[in-house]
Amino acid sequence: MAANRRLEHTPDGHFVVIDGRKWRATDPALPEDIASRLRKHLMAARRAVRSALTNGDEAAVRKARERVQRAKVALGERGTPWWEQSADERRRRWEDGLSALDEAESA
Repeated sequence: MAANRRLEHTPDGHFVVIDGRKWRATDPALPEDIASRLRKHLMAARRAVRSALTNGDEAAVRKARERVQRAKVALGERGTPWWEQSADERRRRWEDGLSALDEAESA
């Protein structure tokens, strides 16, 4: 993140505020090794979106955006709010997401 950006959390911890804009926070229950792998998938998917847009490949854009969505849901940043899920639902969310992303990467 750029050095001049201001990052805060809401008092409930559900959101981060970056330069005055509110975003859903990553699920704090995510084990760091899992979170790290999911962030790597997310960044790779974002790079794939950029590349596909540059190349004008609409099918590749859709596929890459689906990977971004899958990673964001697995991180707890989209979909059902993590604070509304049980511990088992949260674990299943990130395990299923990571498994699907790993599988798509190896395909």
